Amino acid sequence: MTTKLYQKNEVTFPYGTAELIIETGRLAKQADGAVLISSGATQVLVTVCSAREMAPEADFFPLLVDYKEKFYASGKFLGGFNKREGRPSNSEILLMRMIDRPLRPMFPEGYFHETIITAQVLSFDPNHDPEILAGLGASAALMVSDIPFQSPIGFARVAKVAGKLVLNPTPEELKKTEIDLIVSASEEAILMVEGESKEVSEKDMLEAILFAHNEIKVFCQKITAFQKQFGKVKRTFTPNAPKTAFISKVKDQFLGNIKESLAINDKLERSHEINKLKKIISETLEKNYANFGLEEKSKFSSEANKAVEDILYHTMRNEILVNKKRIGGRGVTEVRPIDVEVDILKKVHGSALFTRGETQVLGAVTLGGKEGEQLVDKISGVTFDKFYLHYAFLPFSVGEAKGYRGVGRREIGHGNLAERALKMMMPVDYSYCVRVNCEVLESNGSSSMGSVCAGSLALMDAGVPLREPVAGIAMGLVKEGNDYQILSDILGDEDHLGDMDFKVAGTSKGITAIQMDIKITGINADIMSKALDQAKIGRIHILKEMSSALEHSRNNYKKGVPLVATTKINVDQIGAFIGPGGKNIKGLQENFKVNIECLEDGTIKVFSAEPDVLTAVLNQINLQMNGPTIGDVFDAVVVSLKEYGAFVDIAGGLSGLVHVSEISNDRVSDVGQYLAEGDKLKVKVMEVDRFGKIRLSAKAVMPINKKS
Repeated sequence: MTTKLYQKNEVTFPYGTAELIIETGRLAKQADGAVLISSGATQVLVTVCSAREMAPEADFFPLLVDYKEKFYASGKFLGGFNKREGRPSNSEILLMRMIDRPLRPMFPEGYFHETIITAQVLSFDPNHDPEILAGLGASAALMVSDIPFQSPIGFARVAKVAGKLVLNPTPEELKKTEIDLIVSASEEAILMVEGESKEVSEKDMLEAILFAHNEIKVFCQKITAFQKQFGKVKRTFTPNAPKTAFISKVKDQFLGNIKESLAINDKLERSHEINKLKKIISETLEKNYANFGLEEKSKFSSEANKAVEDILYHTMRNEILVNKKRIGGRGVTEVRPIDVEVDILKKVHGSALFTRGETQVLGAVTLGGKEGEQLVDKISGVTFDKFYLHYAFLPFSVGEAKGYRGVGRREIGHGNLAERALKMMMPVDYSYCVRVNCEVLESNGSSSMGSVCAGSLALMDAGVPLREPVAGIAMGLVKEGNDYQILSDILGDEDHLGDMDFKVAGTSKGITAIQMDIKITGINADIMSKALDQAKIGRIHILKEMSSALEHSRNNYKKGVPLVATTKINVDQIGAFIGPGGKNIKGLQENFKVNIECLEDGTIKVFSAEPDVLTAVLNQINLQMNGPTIGDVFDAVVVSLKEYGAFVDIAGGLSGLVHVSEISNDRVSDVGQYLAEGDKLKVKVMEVDRFGKIRLSAKAVMPINKKS
């Protein structure tokens, strides 16, 4: 008799149109918590481990979320030379960030133990989204573990198809949707929102968010019951709580100085003053450590930093809630001064500089053909992106003396948000591949929304026919109990010391992209609604400022932008057009110095900076595919001589016969006395028979004389 080495515990319940299966106890038993979550044939293993000891002097929560798509899950090999999955793809990194953000505020205050969540896709069904399962599995794994975690959260993807909201839509439904939104929430409140939409109203967006929340409530109830039945007893821990008595003494002595620093509007000047104050406080603590309840061996600079951060946090929030005053004295709905310029990079296809307060972004646009497309290799299949945005945040933008070591997770996340906002307004079936670069040159609050504005202006400067200009704004929140204040156009410090970072991008007609994450345990529908309405007012204001530089896309492309011309051939002609081994299409590209794309439906795109060259190439393609017209005259090249005449090329892959009687006005008995291979001559089309054979005449244009 076989001994059972595990006890499998399982729960099954509907979630949208699919059925969820969550099991624990069978896999990864040495992890603090582990679940296998399934929907259809998609299965995701999620594990969580948290250190038993807290690092000395820890002052933040070191949470890391890892997500990996293994290609074996879909019965595929990884493309390229290396067949083993390596560094995370952009889409995997984006999901890690998305899962991390709503989980973080649900851990107890003062829990600073290193915690790692790992989600792996073990089996993939294209009709069941592994990303949502990974988020749900992370919540379930934490709940059944012994790790302190306050309450379950859920994730839901919402689409709006034909006016109806759909939970966890299929890929086919997502192709038709007006809204593609991911929401995370607890049973009580909303924690995270991220998505894109086709200029939907604030009312419709709120309806979709609340629809998701109602579905998430059911999931949370199921997981709570699952935990009660199969979960471990939660471990005890000693929270890393602030030293209130010590902070109170520092506050009594230095509150006035801290308030003065918060009144400074310039970011770097304010930062310098705060750093100077931290140094003064550190020196004061070292000289009088006993008076502040410290020991001689205390790390005074670290204690000073913690005290100042705590006092700054409460002072800034109190000023906002009580006096409605922000850093530098700005009003709660006031947007910082805006300056915009376009066409500042002379050799670039399109460029713009957007400055809002101390945030500045340079946008640059590159237009091209198929060679610019970005290959994306995922377990769901290989795709090619024709529009993408690259966001760069170099240390000099915040005055830091650091080197740049490549793109980080934050840059990928911010760039993706800006890309989604602009992508929704790109023209359908646009001929060009488009790359937008957003270089953050200064940063003090929402460079991602600055990138939306700079990117929109740069696209219009390039002549890309955007359906509508797009702008973005970041909203903040300060909340204490039932008292709260929503802030428009937040600074970096207001993001750091506040409770919410809520970014809304869109046109004057509606929202195109949205992202919200918070540091508290959720917000209600009333706060969400007011934040959306306040964001709309700010967005309209920014769009008006942007219109002072450029109201609409330029009518013409700039010099240097490759022009594009299209023609169409029958699908059964594609093979002949490309030629064996690509000989014909490569020959056209080399001879005319152009780029040519041939699509599956027979559409041919030709890219060149010279209009005359485009015309010549299209004529050549038409000639190759459809043959010549009787009476047309061509420059030809002799390719072979026969007793009865000469065969000449009139186009790549297209040749005809000049009969001996059509070479000269003389009687030609020896063709070699009049023509040689490689000779150039003009010929006229005299006949094209039903088999496609072409009869040509040289003497009808310019008779050939006998060689001497």
